[in-house]
Amino acid sequence: MITSSYTVNLDGAGPVDVTVTESGEGRPFLLLHGGGGPDTVARFGETLAAAEHVRVLIPVHPGFGGTPRPEALHSVRGLAALYVALLDQLGLDDVTVIGNSIGGWIAAEIAILNSPRVSRAILIDAAGLEVPGHPVADFFSLTMDQVFELSFHNPAPFRIDPATLPPAAQAIAAGNRAALAVYAGPAMTDPTLGERLHAVAVPTLVVWGDSDRMVDPDYGRAFAAAIPKARFELLPGTGHMPQVETPGQLLEAIR
Repeated sequence: MITSSYTVNLDGAGPVDVTVTESGEGRPFLLLHGGGGPDTVARFGETLAAAEHVRVLIPVHPGFGGTPRPEALHSVRGLAALYVALLDQLGLDDVTVIGNSIGGWIAAEIAILNSPRVSRAILIDAAGLEVPGHPVADFFSLTMDQVFELSFHNPAPFRIDPATLPPAAQAIAAGNRAALAVYAGPAMTDPTLGERLHAVAVPTLVVWGDSDRMVDPDYGRAFAAAIPKARFELLPGTGHMPQVETPGQLLEAIR
């Protein structure tokens, strides 16, 4: 795994520093993390690169993982524009964009931008859409124990007491939470997203855990229904983060 730093010039925000970890070689995959930070996708990225002989790039959303966030970069749509500019700067083509949770929301916004560099999108338990009767769980009002309970089919192996983490790790977790609040807002939705998803032209796979209680499966079905070329796939015995809980199932779905 290689870690690099790129300075990307983003309209309206100026130069933005982006840290990217990279594994493997071959057709490029841009893998976007959720509110838990880059650690939630890092191991799966290595698995995907090795199993499918592809190149996996994992950017750290500015403000996460202890990285700086420019004041002018404060929305999911801004992150989508940033990553399209990064793909342009790196000269990558035939890119598959994959995202989990807020990363799935970013992936949807990237697909809406219709960059010729992006050939397909995979949304994994994505947030961002307003679905009547199926609200996104109020993350910012939950204790971490409640977050684990809602996020996993079987939370026991994954539960962590944040108070037991070293001070540096606690500071990063607090920074992740603050950055998530800036980008996604308290509701974790954008009222305009649903009406804009019809512009997605690339084939899209919407993957959902059947036990996700942060954003339930019917929410996922609504996400897929709003995208013209989308297919919905439900993963059994899986919660909000398939790449962590059932990576083998997710890998098979991506294949």
